[in-house]
Amino acid sequence: MSMATPTWKPAKLDELGFVGRGKSRHRPRNAAILYGGSYPFFQTGDIKAANFYLTEFTQTYSEEGLAQSKLWKPGTLCITIAANIAESAILGIEGCFPDSVVGFVADPDKADVRFIKYYMEILKLQMQSVSRGTTQDNLSVDKLLSFDFFVPPLPVQRRIAGILSAYDELIENNQRRIRILEDMARSLYREWFVHFRYPGHESVPLVDSSLGQIPQGWEATTFGELYDTSSGGTPSRKRPDYFEGGTISWVKSQELLDGFILATDEYITDLGLKESSAKLFPVNTVLVALYGATIGMLGILACAATTNQACCAVLPKRDPFGREFAFLTLLANRERIIGLRLGAAQQNISQVLLRGFECIKPTDQLVQTFSEKTAPLFERILNLQRQTANLRRTRDLLLPRLLSGQVQLEDVTLP
Repeated sequence: MSMATPTWKPAKLDELGFVGRGKSRHRPRNAAILYGGSYPFFQTGDIKAANFYLTEFTQTYSEEGLAQSKLWKPGTLCITIAANIAESAILGIEGCFPDSVVGFVADPDKADVRFIKYYMEILKLQMQSVSRGTTQDNLSVDKLLSFDFFVPPLPVQRRIAGILSAYDELIENNQRRIRILEDMARSLYREWFVHFRYPGHESVPLVDSSLGQIPQGWEATTFGELYDTSSGGTPSRKRPDYFEGGTISWVKSQELLDGFILATDEYITDLGLKESSAKLFPVNTVLVALYGATIGMLGILACAATTNQACCAVLPKRDPFGREFAFLTLLANRERIIGLRLGAAQQNISQVLLRGFECIKPTDQLVQTFSEKTAPLFERILNLQRQTANLRRTRDLLLPRLLSGQVQLEDVTLP
């Protein structure tokens, strides 16, 4: 099938289906009685975090909450118009959402909701641009309905959506597999080092320590006894030659998302590295965000990289206490560490605080055994993240070409 662009016609969103805002009166305001039930309540952050289908949520409504909202059906396209502007995802399950989200229900005779979702990606930057305000960004429904969606005949919409969604389904599948592997690693850590049910624990008595009872032969220590720490730096922005043409990955704290860091938004030059406080850290270095919106979030370098000063590198002092034990110890104790943060204006985790954090030191042999068991899980996660990045890259290259009618559909192969 080939696409003839003259057959593509402009249409407003409300000409392709029903458009309506979500409801969230919250009266009495934020009353506890409205929450904690069985009805998913999707917020703008949930939509931004979703890949394609929206199934994960951080809040639920009770019957009382539902009574002052509305339950939308699966297949509804959710579009954010405040906070996170022009993010979109398709409901995979029934759910409610607030008035900062617009719902679009496609007319089955006019539009494929998946095609409209992909077209939103083309329009996102324009929508964000017209939404910038002096006090708060906002995309009104009127502004949303002013945009033209150039749509081909329905069979062509379905074919395009089918090609692109094949990539997104593989991405979703990879993400599910990553979550399973992460849960396996976390569960093993908790079993061995929190509940003390490690191999051979039956014959090892518990003894008193400053951290409570721990297995005999283990020690209560500080994180700094096991790991060195180091932060990075930011080359001067006044020197373009520190950044332009750079090939050295430079990690910022907002890029720490509890996974491997495959690539970075910015790169620096050899000169930028040499003439700044930035440092080059090796592959498999664990990073933790010291402050900012992602405080306490972690990352693992998949390639040698530098970081800004908001990232702290964790460098093992002892051989067995490498990537897996460091990452999972920081993850398991994140809330405790954040609870110790300093600073009234900006809540910080300092390197001194991190190194002074009390933790357990199991025997070297047990940590070595643990690393041998969990390292394959980490490697599988890394491989899946790389596959996902390649799928996203290919999809993102295809998307504008498909949605502008530049390619013949029969020439496109599915992943």
